[in-house]
Amino acid sequence: MTDINLDDLTHLQAINKKLTSGYHISEQDTLMWQELDQHIDAYRALFNALGHDLQHDSRGFYYFGSDESTPNMGKISRAIALTIYILIEHYANTGKDPMRALFDEVNDLELMQTLVQINKHLFDQLEIFSGSDLRKDVYLRMVRLGLAREVENGFMLQASIYRYIDALMEVNEETYLGEDE
Repeated sequence: MTDINLDDLTHLQAINKKLTSGYHISEQDTLMWQELDQHIDAYRALFNALGHDLQHDSRGFYYFGSDESTPNMGKISRAIALTIYILIEHYANTGKDPMRALFDEVNDLELMQTLVQINKHLFDQLEIFSGSDLRKDVYLRMVRLGLAREVENGFMLQASIYRYIDALMEVNEETYLGEDE
């Protein structure tokens, strides 16, 4: 059993608040990230005792794993997954390396409007009808979840978006394998 010295966990309250809200703590969250990184065993033991599953993804982020999903979170997750999928497709169609562009390109309002216009039939199902809707309903939500950060002219995606990319790849693989059977 891991001994936990609460005096060493100087950012416990902030870390707990972020993680329980669904936020992904990444390297950009310098103080919380460093503390988690330095005291991972103590945090895992403490959060486990509280019924949480602290996950560390080697691509640079921490989050609480969960098998639970609410209908509302399902809609939010679908909107984020759709946006990521469409971004990957958009970057590939414009001749860019999609994975590099996902993390290097600023997602501004003009891009959001283009994505919604080109994929109107998909976004209509999520009641997203404009770039402004996409900004408000998806990108600002991604900021609150630690999946993106707001910058001067738009948004930059963070490493934690890999959770959605992994899920998209899994669905794609299941679809591909299902066709072979």
